[in-house]
Amino acid sequence: MKRVLLLGDSIRIGYCREVKEVFAGKAEVLFPDENCRFAEYFLRHLTDWKEETCENEDVDVLHWNAGLWDCLRQYDEEPLTPIEIYRYYMERVCRRIRLLFPKAKVIFATSTPIQEEMYGTTKEFFRYNADICAYNAVAVDVVKQFGMEVNDLYAVAERFPKDYYTDATHPYSAQGRYALAKQVTAYVADALNMEAPEVPCDIALRAGTIEKISGF
Repeated sequence: MKRVLLLGDSIRIGYCREVKEVFAGKAEVLFPDENCRFAEYFLRHLTDWKEETCENEDVDVLHWNAGLWDCLRQYDEEPLTPIEIYRYYMERVCRRIRLLFPKAKVIFATSTPIQEEMYGTTKEFFRYNADICAYNAVAVDVVKQFGMEVNDLYAVAERFPKDYYTDATHPYSAQGRYALAKQVTAYVADALNMEAPEVPCDIALRAGTIEKISGF
């Protein structure tokens, strides 16, 4: 059976169980329990996630993302990972992916937009969609240099109504998770050279609510 590895931050946490269910009996979908966080953290732990999820074997498809943690701002300061450092780490992550998963078809997912007004007036913890777009542009430029496909989840989620979001960052409503799972399913199926499985409309409800977000 074909094997798929999903890696990424809490946006990935919002759709991974649905994608796993959709491919049941068709492909094995794997993912770590933890939030994959920053690009730097991603680089450090990629080997660990391969060992944990894949028993150090290659996979057929790797679908991943990193960026929302990097562009977080606190107290109106610059993003936690300056954008030129983000590029540096994304290049290293891409090289590491090619080293650890030489046979995999690799898909990078752009970071999804946030609901700025839902962050409130405090600046202790904030993101801007302009930053997300800038970091996405850097990421897309880097991953394309390494021959990776791009799944533009930002463009998909940009069309979401506000009620798809359960907080300022996460489109964790049943409708939001369904829409993202459907998009990811289509890209993964294409990479596996198979017809995209049907994504049931109630799949997010069956998967249950996400009660705890690991990280931010």
